[in-house]
Parts: sequence; structure tokens; C-alpha cells
Amino acid sequence: MPIYFKKEKFKNQLKNYMPMDKFPQIEGYNFEQKFDFRKFIDRYSYTGFQASNFGKAISLLSEMLEEKKGGLKIWLSFTGNMVSSGNREIIRFLVKKKIIDGITTTAASIEEDIIKCIRPFHLGNFDVQGKFLSDECVGRIGNILVPYDRYLYFERFFNDFFEKLLKETKEVPCTHEITGKIGLYLQENKLTKQKCKESFLYWSAKNGIPVFCPGITDGAIGDMSTFIRRRNRNFAIDVIKDHYVITNLMQNTDKAGCIILGGGIAKHYLLNAAIFRDGFEYSIYLTTANEFDGSDSGGNQEEAISWAKIKPNAKRVKVVADATLIFPLLIAGVHDKIKST
Repeated sequence: MPIYFKKEKFKNQLKNYMPMDKFPQIEGYNFEQKFDFRKFIDRYSYTGFQASNFGKAISLLSEMLEEKKGGLKIWLSFTGNMVSSGNREIIRFLVKKKIIDGITTTAASIEEDIIKCIRPFHLGNFDVQGKFLSDECVGRIGNILVPYDRYLYFERFFNDFFEKLLKETKEVPCTHEITGKIGLYLQENKLTKQKCKESFLYWSAKNGIPVFCPGITDGAIGDMSTFIRRRNRNFAIDVIKDHYVITNLMQNTDKAGCIILGGGIAKHYLLNAAIFRDGFEYSIYLTTANEFDGSDSGGNQEEAISWAKIKPNAKRVKVVADATLIFPLLIAGVHDKIKST
């Protein structure tokens, strides 16, 4: 090993090297002792690899919750599959507790949050054949099964909602206005009122938390909006107004942080809006996407810094892991903080 000097006059003398005594030691949780959840969570920081990044995410979120008491705004971005999965319940919890100040998401999140107030999704597996499911009128999201009839119920809800919206709204609505009105309408519609309090849209509307959906036509909402447009030529959705509102919110926020689950348009839309305030002060990414292909979904925080989406001195971490594994643990790790916020 190259730890000795090679020159003859220094033969057998060790080179000087950086002392490591003050560096944290790698050590996982000791299951020989009585189980202690707090100590278990704390050990992630000293486990190495992505576990240590996850430990840092817990630490940063804990700090963000403390800063929230002084006015920090916390933004949450997530893709539709988070609502397909059980992470929907965790998102609802955060919104209900007013931990989140703003949301950017996708059309699937809106649709599936509504559908789950009517009928559930079910657990299958990743390998079931697509043709078999298609023949049986079942769609698949990973290992989650969604019978087609869910969208028939959704269409009934959506048509009733838009009939009400068109009667009550004189101006062209934008997406965060639509999602807010949907949240309140969930408690009125006969299909959803029984389970409306299970919805993150319901609690967002109740607590005045805006939900922006820049790709609102990318899904069943877009399909149904097409038919509404055919019946009503003046119908439109004003996405420019959304951008005007979210950038104003960013410009008028003294300090802000983001939690981003996955990537896609929801991630880019939020980070792009943050350019108007020269970036976030805090940033937590939970994703399975890597930066090697140049996609925004996989882009790391150094890339975001180059576009002024995250501040150069921001406290930040990217955890490369499935958000259905990590997000519940992340919130469990700061649960005591949330209760006191």
C-alpha cells in the first residue's frame, strides 16, 4: 500500500495523512438492545451510502420545521404515482396539519385523489400480463390494480363538477382555482362526500393551500375537458395565470424549502418558479432517477443551482430511493416535530 515514502532516506517512514478521528464512525443500529425507534432512525446517518443521505434528509426536514415557525414556506412536489400508492395518506396528513404551504403535481394526482374517495385501488403484482388485465377491464400502475369502472365514476363526478364550475365562474379558471374548487366540491357530491376527508385536495382547499397542476390535460381530465370544449366553445383553462400566481408567491416569500418526490413536470414547474426568488434555501429530493441521461427528473441539485433554482449555499440532499419506502420513514422521523409545529 502506498503509505510509506519511496525515497531511500525516508524508507519505512509513514507518510503524513489526514487524521480521521473527528469524522463520524460508520455504525448501524444494534438490534441486540431493546428496540428504540428514535435511535433506529438516528443510526441511518451513520450507516453510509443512501442511508446516510436519508439521515441527512431527516435532519434537514427537522430544521425546516423549526424554520417554519419563523416564516419558512415548505413546498411539496409529487408525481401521480404517489397518490396511486399509500403515500397519498401521508400527503393528506401533511396538508391537514398545514405543514405544506403549496403543492405542484400532475393530472393523475388530481384524478386519483378523487377516485379514491369513491372506490379503492387494489394490490396486484408487477408481472401480471397486460393483455389479461385489458381483457378483464383492469389497468395497472406498477403493482397497483385499477378497474376501469373507477373512471366511469370519475367521469360522473367531473361532469357534475364542471357543470357547476361553468355556471359559477365568469372568468377563465386556472388550475389552482380548479383544484381548490374540486376540494370543496368533494364534500357536496354524492359520490365523494362520504370519504371526502380522506382527500388531500379537500384539506388543501380547507386550509387555503394552492395545488398547481401545469400538465392538467395529461390524463383523464384532459380527455373529458375535450368533450366539455366541444359542448362549450368558450371553455378554457388559464395556465398562464397559474404561473403568474406561483411566481408572485415565490417573489414574496422571505425563505422557502422544497420536498420533491420523483421528477417530471411537477418537479420542473416548482423549481422553475423558484428562479423568481433566486432559488430555494432548503431542498430534499427523493427519487430513483439518476443524472446520467440529462433528464430533469434525474438532475441533481448542483444542476438546479446552475439555473438559480436552488441557492448555492442551500441546505440540500438527494436520496436515491423509492419514495414509497423512504417518504413514510422521513415523516415518521420528524413526527414529534410535526406535532409541535
